[in-house]
Amino acid sequence: MNKYIIYTDSACDIKPEMLEEWGVKSVALTFRFNGEDKEYGNNDMDISEFYGKMRSGAVAKTAAANSETFRLAFLEEVEKGNDVLYLGFSSGLSTTFNSARIAAEAINAEHGARVTVIDTLSASAGFGMLVYLAKEKKNSGASLAEVAEYIKETIPHMCHWFTVDDLEYLKRGGRVSGVTAFVGNLLGIKPVLHMDNEGHLIKRDTVRGRKKSIIALADMYDKLAVTPDEGTVFICQADCSTDADALAALVKERHGVDVKLIVDTGTVIGAHSGPGTLALFFIGKER
Repeated sequence: MNKYIIYTDSACDIKPEMLEEWGVKSVALTFRFNGEDKEYGNNDMDISEFYGKMRSGAVAKTAAANSETFRLAFLEEVEKGNDVLYLGFSSGLSTTFNSARIAAEAINAEHGARVTVIDTLSASAGFGMLVYLAKEKKNSGASLAEVAEYIKETIPHMCHWFTVDDLEYLKRGGRVSGVTAFVGNLLGIKPVLHMDNEGHLIKRDTVRGRKKSIIALADMYDKLAVTPDEGTVFICQADCSTDADALAALVKERHGVDVKLIVDTGTVIGAHSGPGTLALFFIGKER
């Protein structure tokens, strides 16, 4: 059996040094600010600086990784004698996965079935949690095929529940209308959103005030978690670490579960959701 490497991309919001510790390799998505020529990799700018610029009115535009970038990355592993299992950013939000699929098809046509690609239909640390679970499964001795099947079975249960602090960023992405954003911000309305089975962001509820929106995320864990008293839980926060700590404390208080990982919402995801985005990820009965 050939050795294999798990590959992902930077939209998983797991820091490069942690991915390296996990033995996972990654391809970077990029962004640039309107009016600037410089293009940044997902992790090229300090996250506090990035959100500071956004709060000052800067608008960041993101770009998917292209197929040639993936082809070269995958080919390097294949030429070392490794097979590749790539877990990719949701095709419902980005063309990144399609780029990886094209690259994999080209390599497999030339070298045999060496690269397996999976659309996680997930984003941010929900996507990152699938990468974590994959590396744990691999470390237990599972083959590439066994890890791939496990991840495919887990994807429909990968819960992403999140809220944002400012509706302006969802308005820019077409998620809410200009009127909704204006009135919502005026009245302190906070949406509660999740990622559906097709990997799209869907608004499920609205509440009044930030505190209630944090409670609403914990409520979804209560309602949906398969094993609420022992499940793996990740949190992602966009320059709102106090709120992330409050959410983790709620989950701990209600179920005795320590959040496994709290990470920053990276620049590519944060460009669309904005500072103040707070998200909870766990395995549920359904998404």
